[in-house]
Amino acid sequence: MTDWLKTAVFYEIYPQSFYDTNGDGIGDLPGIIKKLDYIKDLGCNALWINPCFASPFNDAGYDVADYYTIAPRYGTNEDMRELLRQAHERGIRVLLDLVPGHTSIEHEWFKASMKSEKNEFSERYIWSGCPWERFEGVSHVIGGINGICERGTAAVNFFSTQPALNYGFANPDPKKHWQLSVDAPGAVATREAMLDVMRFWLSMGCDGFRVDMAHSLIKNDKDSVETIKLWQKFRAVMDKEFPDAVLISEWGEPDKSIPAGFHMDFLLHFGPSHYNDLFREKPFFSGKNQGGLQKFLAYYKDIRNKTGDRGMVCIPSGNHDMSRIAHKLTPHELKLAFLFLLTVPGAPFIYYGDEIGMRYLEDIPLVEGGYERTGSRTPMQWDGTLNAGFSSAPTNKLYNRLDPDKNRPTVKAQAQTQGSVLCTVRELTRLRQKNTALQNAEPIEFLTEGNAGEALVFERGSGKNKLYVAINPSLKAVKVPVLKGKSVLYAVGDGKGEVLQAQSAVVVG
Repeated sequence: MTDWLKTAVFYEIYPQSFYDTNGDGIGDLPGIIKKLDYIKDLGCNALWINPCFASPFNDAGYDVADYYTIAPRYGTNEDMRELLRQAHERGIRVLLDLVPGHTSIEHEWFKASMKSEKNEFSERYIWSGCPWERFEGVSHVIGGINGICERGTAAVNFFSTQPALNYGFANPDPKKHWQLSVDAPGAVATREAMLDVMRFWLSMGCDGFRVDMAHSLIKNDKDSVETIKLWQKFRAVMDKEFPDAVLISEWGEPDKSIPAGFHMDFLLHFGPSHYNDLFREKPFFSGKNQGGLQKFLAYYKDIRNKTGDRGMVCIPSGNHDMSRIAHKLTPHELKLAFLFLLTVPGAPFIYYGDEIGMRYLEDIPLVEGGYERTGSRTPMQWDGTLNAGFSSAPTNKLYNRLDPDKNRPTVKAQAQTQGSVLCTVRELTRLRQKNTALQNAEPIEFLTEGNAGEALVFERGSGKNKLYVAINPSLKAVKVPVLKGKSVLYAVGDGKGEVLQAQSAVVVG
């Protein structure tokens, strides 16, 4: 495991919504630079920045038009170089968001691939040769673009403006000439082109990548066998040329992604993990509508056993694709949830604004393909000034709707309020860094089963270096025998002896 990951605490930044320095209503890279001290003070020593490359922004930057150029609305390549320099000066690592599975239709690769004359980009995408081909039965393809050139239909990975890059098919159908094998020259050329993109940003100082839809690259790949081999090749190049760089996958199946070469994978709101049982749907940390964690814990224990010490299984507070953690939790319940997030193994990930309990805004107009996700991408709330301190632009010019509640949480107000969600997160990140037993690679053993109405109790560390965590989100006091005689290192709410009061949590040693 790369050494710096052992103590990494990540902060995810959605750049267009974080901080605007030029008054155009859109967050930018200079804005991130200005807030690096805030991020460091929060206790985060690593960043994940959502896509910031040139794009028509039909899908908020996940439709890349040029992998080598920062989108002008965010700044320049020199701004990125300066961000990386200043982050590193503060001991903060930076991961960029890599979208290797598809591009925008405006990418020069796609424009060249549309040409009838064969060229080096002809096989960079998946063209059927027939405008009526619909790619039925092809995995990780959800549509096609047809009628735009003589090459037939182009396979689509997500929205109709996002054609799939061609890494080949695990089991190509010989009757379909357009299904290349994974070792065909066109598929290999795509892989090498993406490696060159990675080399470019790593050479500038980027510390690695979060990889979008990492499982989707090779088509018709049952059990991801060829996709795993592909990422192992990517990882081998990184280990040789940039040994400190890391990869984290949007895959949601660590038993596949970590053997594939990723250092980390998320448990997410999709897939088999029951992540939603923690903070969403019927969340365990809600007192009034509490569900159980039995299914989550069963998966979590199993997946940790399968992956061992080869990589990290990470649990985020949320991200740009799901409702916010505060949607169904009160501010006090948020503190219990963060105590859990910041005391379990794996690198914690805090989505911008979650540390102050920003609300999820329902039923607001979609922005840049956000649909229901738009409500989790609203401007960061810094203070009580114009536009919550996010931008000096007229409010109607902001990139996204601002939370209209006059009592919306802000960084400034919470920083001045003892016991706020923000202060709790700061204290917990410091507790984690101070105590080796709570850090990312240390073991965990659950002492209770995660039943609704009982405390969740677990042990961290090994040998003489052990701490115990007990969290009681329910509305009644519970008895936790393991707490007896232990010294309290941190508490939310009230615990005395072996009795943990309603909606309370403690870390003891």
